[in-house]
Amino acid sequence: MLKNLPLFIGLRYLRGKRQNGFLSFVSGFSFGAMALGVAALIVVLSVMNGFANEIHSRVLNVIPHLTILDRDNKGLIQAQIDQLANQLSANPSIVAASPFVEGFGMLKFDGEPQAVSIQGIDPATEAKVTPIANHMLVGEFALLQPGEFGIVLGHQTARAMRVVVGDQLRLTLPELSRTLAGVFPREKNVTVIGVFKVDAQVDGGIAFVHINDAQKLYRRGNKVDGLRVRLQQPVQARPMAAELQTELGEQLKVSSWADQMGSLFAAMEMEKVVVGLLLGIVIAVAGFNIVANLVLMVAEKRKDIAVLRSMGTHSNTIMRIFMVQGTAVGFMGILIGAAIGCAFGYWTADIVGFFERITGLSIFDPHIYFVSSLPSQLQWRDVVVVCTGALLMSMLATLYPAWRASRIEPAEALRYDH
Repeated sequence: MLKNLPLFIGLRYLRGKRQNGFLSFVSGFSFGAMALGVAALIVVLSVMNGFANEIHSRVLNVIPHLTILDRDNKGLIQAQIDQLANQLSANPSIVAASPFVEGFGMLKFDGEPQAVSIQGIDPATEAKVTPIANHMLVGEFALLQPGEFGIVLGHQTARAMRVVVGDQLRLTLPELSRTLAGVFPREKNVTVIGVFKVDAQVDGGIAFVHINDAQKLYRRGNKVDGLRVRLQQPVQARPMAAELQTELGEQLKVSSWADQMGSLFAAMEMEKVVVGLLLGIVIAVAGFNIVANLVLMVAEKRKDIAVLRSMGTHSNTIMRIFMVQGTAVGFMGILIGAAIGCAFGYWTADIVGFFERITGLSIFDPHIYFVSSLPSQLQWRDVVVVCTGALLMSMLATLYPAWRASRIEPAEALRYDH
């Protein structure tokens, strides 16, 4: 019985009727603050996970999983491409590969020029590497024909330049042409044959031309810059890049999409950590409320503590009684908050959609934002971390008031009691 005494008395104090209304209010406020903090943190982390996955999937609609380049930037000839293709086809983790030429340029129509990354691709093989062809607003990638100098723009670029299919643009290359009349920047007229939209930042920074046209524009001759590779599992891009680097040797450089977009996803992960710490302040406030609640409880129960001590109860047992009470308040708040947070985190998109339908309001305007609905992905790892951290905070909050209770002397507490 003595072994379970702290648990029995601590829970009895928790559910017992109190004459002090203010004490009940502080206890309820501690419970509510803990539940609110845990629920808010789980929901916000779920939404941030949803945005990260949304951006991740949309970026991979344009960015290849792996890129293989010549380390000396001399380019690859057809014989090297065929040899690489044979080596890559023997790897079961690789789906397809496609040659490419990459450069930069300035596009101009009537207004301000737009800087873009020009990607020279083979439409037939590129369709097996990136699903960009499935995200065309107008036109088709198959319309990219060698010698016609057609170009496919992202919808942000097309909207900024106010161009439509059939318009001719002036492409200025970062090279100079020397003629008898002087030195001039190299320029070429290109025709818009399509517009793609993947709802990501790349919509405003990448344009596609046929690989043969890119070889002429950037004076590559019959060489290409490298190969774009698609994997069965994009998440295995970094270990696969290291494996291929060892297999192909030092003459070639293998990089993954994680290397190219690493700074973006690292910034998003850092943002998630910072937001988590800021919202963790709500849980810290709930912890301070538990401290206040227990301090008041200790003051109210001085007589009970004195009686227990005079009956021979050890001070450590007194301390555990109030630790049980405070931890129980925090645990119940965590339990309710986790249930609410998981429900809202899992069904966020449905809840927001229902709100939009009944109010007629649109939270995310698809013409302004990349998304038309609020993405969310509940990860149990986040739930465990949040609940564990909140429980530790609750336990730490009980230490000082419980220690104060254990230091009460029976004679002093009962001196003025009649």
